[in-house]
Amino acid sequence: MIIPDIIKALARKYREETISYRRNLHMYPELSFKEYETSRFIAEQLERSDILFQTGYVKTGIVGKIRAGNPGAGVVALRADMDALPIREENQVSYRSKNNGIMHACGHDLHMASLLGAAKILKELDGSFDGTVLLVFQPGEELIPGGASLMIEEGALNNPKPDLIIAQHVSPDLEAGKMGFRNGKYMASSDEIYMTIRGKGGHAALPDQTTDTVLITSRIIVELKEMITNKPYGGIPTILSFGRISAEGATNVIPGEVTVEGTFRTFDEEWRKEAHLLLSDKAKEIAAESGGICEFHIAPGYPFLINDEKVTRSARKYTSQYIGEENIVPLDLRMTSEDFAYFSQVFPATLFRLGTRNEKKNIISSLHSPTFDIDEDIIELSSGNLAWLTVSFLSEKQTR
Repeated sequence: MIIPDIIKALARKYREETISYRRNLHMYPELSFKEYETSRFIAEQLERSDILFQTGYVKTGIVGKIRAGNPGAGVVALRADMDALPIREENQVSYRSKNNGIMHACGHDLHMASLLGAAKILKELDGSFDGTVLLVFQPGEELIPGGASLMIEEGALNNPKPDLIIAQHVSPDLEAGKMGFRNGKYMASSDEIYMTIRGKGGHAALPDQTTDTVLITSRIIVELKEMITNKPYGGIPTILSFGRISAEGATNVIPGEVTVEGTFRTFDEEWRKEAHLLLSDKAKEIAAESGGICEFHIAPGYPFLINDEKVTRSARKYTSQYIGEENIVPLDLRMTSEDFAYFSQVFPATLFRLGTRNEKKNIISSLHSPTFDIDEDIIELSSGNLAWLTVSFLSEKQTR
């Protein structure tokens, strides 16, 4: 029988090696769907651990397999995302990014290292538990359409299909060593909005000879925001935000074209579809009223993420056995999005949070910031807990 202390001893054994994985991955980050060297590094580590794997999913994705004891007993998948962000790192550390303008500022380096560490633990325990473990290294989490959806389309998890899939994500809002869980809806859907407002440009002092595209754009932004804020939609959390406006005019020039980019996020598919139409119709109506034209396009992004209630309850219980109940915290809804949501639409799934914050070490920066870092002391805990969750779920499968 495998107990937490056995896994904790193995996590300690592989602690420095797992930290070295994280540092190597952090130093050589790659952007979404371009994780070629990252993929090679992961494949090398799996090969050294004598773990079977298949490469080439969505070009850079990898699925490793550990078939232990009775491989038909159950299947648990563990997922780690691989891509980095177009951010220039400002941390002055030995493992600072060597790829200029690219940084692991969202913790995906830790996700991958923890999964590699868990894989080494599980491989050493081979024969002590029954079932199959899928090690899912997924590209392109940060970029629509998301690597998760493409891996599903390519059948990466069809042979065998997992009974459940687990992912963790770092959280600088939680103290290092804490882990957070939430049942049901957890992270929002996310859609990208692109608008182009066109009219007759010209001299700013001759308003009768121009179409004031900047004013039209201002009205559209304000009225769309008010519409989403004021429309009754059953209390469903919803956000409409605009982050980029480009009007290439001048102090005395009204531009003939203004472009706007934004995001729409919510937690209900029917409301999501309805809102898309409302936003488009309203923007076009406002532009037409002032003699302009609005081209409105929404690029559908990730669905909202649902944590399966049964899987999440069990994951919380097993994690509390590993790290102590006092280190478990509840999570609030998040308006951020995650393409792990695609997996949650197909398989019973849970995504939980791993605290990385350590104020004594000045590790306090937010995700997607140029000074983001993690307390590396949590890597041992992270890899061990993933291994413990795996054997616990497979054991649960056997006792049903």
